[in-house]
Amino acid sequence: MSGSHYVTSAARVFDIEARAVAALADRLDDNYAKAVQTIIDSAGRVVVCGMGKSGIIGRKIAATLSSTGTPAFFMHPAEAYHGDLGMVQQSDVFVAISYSGETSEVIQLLPFLRQSGNQLIAITGNSRSTLAKAAHSHLDVGVEAEACPLQLAPTASTTTTLAMGDALAVTLMEARNFRAEHFARFHPGGSLGRRLLRVVEDEMVAQDLPFVAADSTVMEVLAAMTQSRLGLAIVTLDDGYGVITDGDVRRLLKEHGKHAVEHKAGEFMSRNPIVVRIGTRVEDALDLLERNRITSLLVEGNAGIVGVFKK
Repeated sequence: MSGSHYVTSAARVFDIEARAVAALADRLDDNYAKAVQTIIDSAGRVVVCGMGKSGIIGRKIAATLSSTGTPAFFMHPAEAYHGDLGMVQQSDVFVAISYSGETSEVIQLLPFLRQSGNQLIAITGNSRSTLAKAAHSHLDVGVEAEACPLQLAPTASTTTTLAMGDALAVTLMEARNFRAEHFARFHPGGSLGRRLLRVVEDEMVAQDLPFVAADSTVMEVLAAMTQSRLGLAIVTLDDGYGVITDGDVRRLLKEHGKHAVEHKAGEFMSRNPIVVRIGTRVEDALDLLERNRITSLLVEGNAGIVGVFKK
């Protein structure tokens, strides 16, 4: 195969899988609505189960549900049959994935689910299969053809299964009014978690702040800025604060040359700097920085300026 054939092959895969996903919309019916409502009404968790490639997709579906407000976990069907079923509660909803609907390791779980009274949602490509018929809700992810030229490796069918899982997660998010701040709670280590969950005092510099007086010399200002390494000095005034940045010093030197050292801090500081209060969310502080095209904010507490928040 030449390079052009490689590209043609990839384009064919994309076309087959895109058409397979698009076709899912025409198969949505009351089963989908019933599946969503079953999960919403449940006081338990969603247990996702599948073998092989279906299991891999199932792990992703469970992870997406969990991170978007629907408690879920993946259970390997073989391990389930050898003790892990002890983790399943009667209130849990079971989501079983099998494209054929006849995967033996999954089918073996049906008697337990019936006896325990668990609601069963089946995701298969065969509405006449054992699993589909046993389910309270069946979600059809069947495809006309796999992208695999041998029609052996699950390709388009795993894509439709993944898309169906994403659809469930998004529909549940919307039904529960799941918002960005809720998402951040489950992702505190990510950038969104930082912006929405943390407050400025979690990240501000609070030690050795570079305070100077209004009558401080340029050399005293530079010394304070150098020691703090914050790129600014805070000027204490009778009626508030001023700020001197690296840029302010450079502009002073450019305008006055060697006579710059004759100036006092109060003469070239910026008045009325932007100040935020303790408890301000990092999200709001970052928005202020971006809107005003600055890199630092003063943080104020009951006793005055207590820190510097930087982008």
